[in-house]
Amino acid sequence: MSLVAEEIKAQAEFYRGDEMCQEKSKFFLKEAGLPNGLLPLKDMEECGYVKETGFVWMKQKKKTDHKFEQIGKLVSYAPEITAYVEKGKIKKLTGVKTKELLLWVTLSDIYVDDPPTGKITFRTPTGLFRTFPVSAFEVEEPVKDVSKNKEVKEGSAAVAIKEV
Repeated sequence: MSLVAEEIKAQAEFYRGDEMCQEKSKFFLKEAGLPNGLLPLKDMEECGYVKETGFVWMKQKKKTDHKFEQIGKLVSYAPEITAYVEKGKIKKLTGVKTKELLLWVTLSDIYVDDPPTGKITFRTPTGLFRTFPVSAFEVEEPVKDVSKNKEVKEGSAAVAIKEV
C-alpha cells in the first residue's frame, strides 16, 4: 500500500522508470542545495514532486541498504520514501533509518547549515542528531562530452583539441 494518495499524484510532477527517477531525485537534491548522493536508491519505479508544498516521494522495488564509506555509516532505505523538501532541508522524512551501534534509528530531518559550513545534520524524531561533512554524501556524476559523445567525470581534467 502506497503512502502517496492519488489526489497528491494528481497535483504532482510524476515520473516512472529507474533512469528518469534517478535523474529527478538528484535534481530535487540539487535544487534544495543538498548533496547528490544522499539518496542512493536502486531500481526506482516512480517518483514525484508537488512544487506548491515541496512534497516528494520515491518508490523502489525493494528496500536498499547503503554504506557511506567516508563516515562508516549503514543506512536503510524502505521501498517508499516520502519527505518535504525546501532550500537546504528535508523535513518529515519517512522510510530512512541508520544503524547506530546495534540499533536502527529512524531519521526525520536532514539539513545543511546556512551559511554553508560544509556540514550536514541528521535528526531523529526524538531530537537526537549527528553532524557529518557534506562531502561524505557527494558522488561524482558522469557528464556527457557532446563533442565526442562519451562520458567523462565531472571535475576531471579534460583537454580540448581543436580540429583543423
